[in-house]
Amino acid sequence: MSPFTLENKRVVIIGGSSGIGLATAMQAAEAGAHVVIAGRSETRLEEAREQIAHVAGKGKTGAVSIEVYVLDNRDEQQIEQFFNQVGAFDHLFTPGAAYTRGPLTSDRETAESCFKGKFWPQYFAAKYAAPYLSVSGSITLMSGGFSQRPLEGGASYAACNGAIESLGKALAVELVPVRVNVVSPGTIWRAGQEGTPRGEHFKDYEKLSVLKRVGYNEEIAHTVTYLMTNTFTTGSTLFVDGGYTMI
Repeated sequence: MSPFTLENKRVVIIGGSSGIGLATAMQAAEAGAHVVIAGRSETRLEEAREQIAHVAGKGKTGAVSIEVYVLDNRDEQQIEQFFNQVGAFDHLFTPGAAYTRGPLTSDRETAESCFKGKFWPQYFAAKYAAPYLSVSGSITLMSGGFSQRPLEGGASYAACNGAIESLGKALAVELVPVRVNVVSPGTIWRAGQEGTPRGEHFKDYEKLSVLKRVGYNEEIAHTVTYLMTNTFTTGSTLFVDGGYTMI
């Protein structure tokens, strides 16, 4: 069997019930992976299970393997228990995050929220996943373009994304032969945002990127599945942002 495949591999996605995580789960399942998704909402997880099964089951015989777990990834103990339950697997992706971005004048709770809701959940996911990962496996963390091109009003958020990218490099050394990489998405389109303040933000992003458009969940998912399957890529951060970090 080719090493560049997810066939019969076990893929764990924390934050797999929506957005980039869900798109990655769909692509992994379509590629023949056994998918494990975790998130805070049981309802959304069950909806995601149905969507993944529908997409991945087209043209296939037999049931698509999808496991779901309710998990608050801001709770270290829950993360440890989660991986104890999951057991051995091959690839981990950690897009799940909850935080509030604010300027330097923000209160401490806002300033710390990026690290509490994005950095530490990924750090502890890697820590407790490591004993269960196959030697040919991988971890893909998620940062964001603010690490390289911060805009006004996001000092702690920029620092958090930079820390995640440094963490990816450090873990690539510490966890070898397991490969560790980081994906850094640009602004991603969300349906139903036309005419809203968020929709206006999408228009602003078009002016900030080389390709003059926002991205789509499926484009980031494609990058993540590449990082899972390319056996010579580790310690890298891939900026999938339409050229936002180039300008």
